[in-house]
Amino acid sequence: MPSGGTPALPSSLSVFFPAYNDSGTIASLVIRAQQTASKLTPDHEVIVVNDGSTDSTSQILDALNLVYPSLRVVTHDGNRGYGAALRSGFAAASKDFIFYTDGDAQYDPSEMEMLWQRMGPGVDLVNGYKISGSDPWHRIFIGRLYHHIVKISFGLKVRDVDCDFRMMRRTIFDKVRLEKSSGVICLEMMKKIQDAGFTIVEVPVHHYHRAYGRSQFFNFPRIYRTAVDVAKLWFALVVRGVHRRQEPS
Repeated sequence: MPSGGTPALPSSLSVFFPAYNDSGTIASLVIRAQQTASKLTPDHEVIVVNDGSTDSTSQILDALNLVYPSLRVVTHDGNRGYGAALRSGFAAASKDFIFYTDGDAQYDPSEMEMLWQRMGPGVDLVNGYKISGSDPWHRIFIGRLYHHIVKISFGLKVRDVDCDFRMMRRTIFDKVRLEKSSGVICLEMMKKIQDAGFTIVEVPVHHYHRAYGRSQFFNFPRIYRTAVDVAKLWFALVVRGVHRRQEPS
């Protein structure tokens, strides 16, 4: 496994945040991302995917544009889902490396520097894994149970498939095509990237208490829908192996 270091040139960086009703946190994330990315490389961009927010997220992004004219905002007319927001972010990213994390500020964007330092030659993706859990015990239990099940059933080697704190080479998407619009896109992405033979390294990152809003995931109807989505994805990727026969259009 590569020992790490700064990425080989060209070393431009796209940072993006999927955001849905994150008006209480998105401004601080954009500011921190701008500060951190500018330390890592002069060739960077920050993007926010506003996934049909109904709070004041849009107005805050407009105000941020006055301070950071280079900030790019991708707006969905309605809420399309987490997976759709990620796909829009990956499509909008124009630099050689892509970093993303969620717009709810449960991760600190400044820690992307640790991922950048591990993105050495031969490394395709640096995946964060949570070293502290701030969620209630029942959410931690459900999360760990979910990860244990999908890790075994999908044959995943990463420690934390649902830690949405990742940096990767944009060229990954020359070979990997993402299709899901729900939260199971993280599972789809990591399975397809692993099966495509890309090199993944892992870095511990902090996970903080949600300071604003509430999770869109932890209710029984959504958990049920996620279970159905995971089962369908397992059949498609593990039983049929459809991604091994597909080429991106």
